[in-house]
Amino acid sequence: MTEDYVYNSSEWKALSMSFVEYPKGDLFGKLMALLALSPLYIVAALSALALRCRDLHTIFYFVGITLNELLNMFLKYTIQEPRPVARDNYYVQYGMPSSHSQFMLFFTVYTILFLYKRLHTNSLIERAFRGIGALVCLILTGLVCYGRVYLLYHTVSQVIVGGLIGALFGLLYFFFVHSILTPYVFPKIVSWRISELLLIRDTSLIPNILFFEYTATRQESRARLRKNMKMQ
Repeated sequence: MTEDYVYNSSEWKALSMSFVEYPKGDLFGKLMALLALSPLYIVAALSALALRCRDLHTIFYFVGITLNELLNMFLKYTIQEPRPVARDNYYVQYGMPSSHSQFMLFFTVYTILFLYKRLHTNSLIERAFRGIGALVCLILTGLVCYGRVYLLYHTVSQVIVGGLIGALFGLLYFFFVHSILTPYVFPKIVSWRISELLLIRDTSLIPNILFFEYTATRQESRARLRKNMKMQ
């Protein structure tokens, strides 16, 4: 009885980061609600990639996403424009600019620039991979942005402004990383003792890190296999 009383008398609030409403029975609305969770999936995937690879470019990509979110929160509380529909379970009632559109445009612009500026190889398969990757980013971003208006979380202007800010910040941040941090800062960071302890590395000069890791692992495995055979 005591537990029931605490539950009923306390004010409970949904975790709004993953709480998305859509019209009951609307399958397209349900799809838009699922796609609205894309930023969470991207952050989770990028976090896992940063922990796995320990590459400075990946780590600073995550830093850029964090700065982009902080910029969005600052603008929201400065402009204080309400959302088209007030929702009690949403932790920020301000809607200008849209955090989803700003996030997705930052992600898309940065990713496309990374694919075409950092991946220097020009084989047919890799060109196709870059094109498909860019197209997927653009389609996903378009659907997420449309969904924010469709589900009445933002007005069209809030989505457009958020997208423009995210795209511009993504463009500026990429060239900051590519033109300043990569040649001048990353070599110093990897030389630190703490970077050696944490296995942090800089793969900026390797055009295809996946192929490099594959060939390096295969050569090392063959060398160890030959060594083991000689010892038997």
